Amino acid sequence: MVRATWSCPLLPELALTDDERATLERWARRRKSSQALALRCRIVLACASGASNQAVADRLGVSRPMVTKWRSRFVARRLEGLADEPRPGAARTITDEQVERVLVLTLETTPKDATHWSTRGLAKQVGMSQSAISRIWRAFGLKPHLVDTFKLSTDPQFIEKVRDVVGLYLNPPEAALVLCADEKTQVQALDRTAPVLPLLPGTPQRATHDYTRHGTTNLYAALEVASGKVISQLTPRHRAIEFKRFLAHIDTQVPAGLDVHVICD
Repeated sequence: MVRATWSCPLLPELALTDDERATLERWARRRKSSQALALRCRIVLACASGASNQAVADRLGVSRPMVTKWRSRFVARRLEGLADEPRPGAARTITDEQVERVLVLTLETTPKDATHWSTRGLAKQVGMSQSAISRIWRAFGLKPHLVDTFKLSTDPQFIEKVRDVVGLYLNPPEAALVLCADEKTQVQALDRTAPVLPLLPGTPQRATHDYTRHGTTNLYAALEVASGKVISQLTPRHRAIEFKRFLAHIDTQVPAGLDVHVICD
């Protein structure tokens, strides 16, 4: 008769300090802890009580290899061993030299047949994918298709004027109203050749493709900076007389007890 004898490997000794036990108990019951971390803390606490791996697995409803894993991790690295290790990702396929080349071409060159590079055009030029070019541009905040304009003033009193205007916006006088006034001239007065059909469930708003011209009009508007209210007036002509009438219209819209400061372009 052949008898098989099974040997059980010795369990790594697991003893907790008072600080470690307090930390594990706090993590196990803290609501903000992840469920995975709380379970690992309960496993370590159960193992520290002297129970076997199988007994801990049965008590917590987990597998024995899982208990063995976190028991060993804690013995080797203590509390830090309960955190998830970084998972290895795919190997990097784009080198620093390729990224540098994309940046140099984007910033210092333009294609022969366009004003700026597109992701497809640059990808074809450097032999990379369009998505790779997009990721590099996003990482460095590059948007070749956007152009911002600016103007340099030659007015020697430009700084003083800016301070006056901005100071009036930020710190208006007492019992005063600050308005920003501007005009939009030659506004086309258009009307559709048929009434616009309203929006309905399942049907968008509909309008005829053609329209009738009713000449042009001029719009004067003043924005009340503090409240966002707009005082406006439409005029058939664009002259100094119409602008003076608009200022008189503003005066009728403002309470009599307030001074009016109008900032004009």
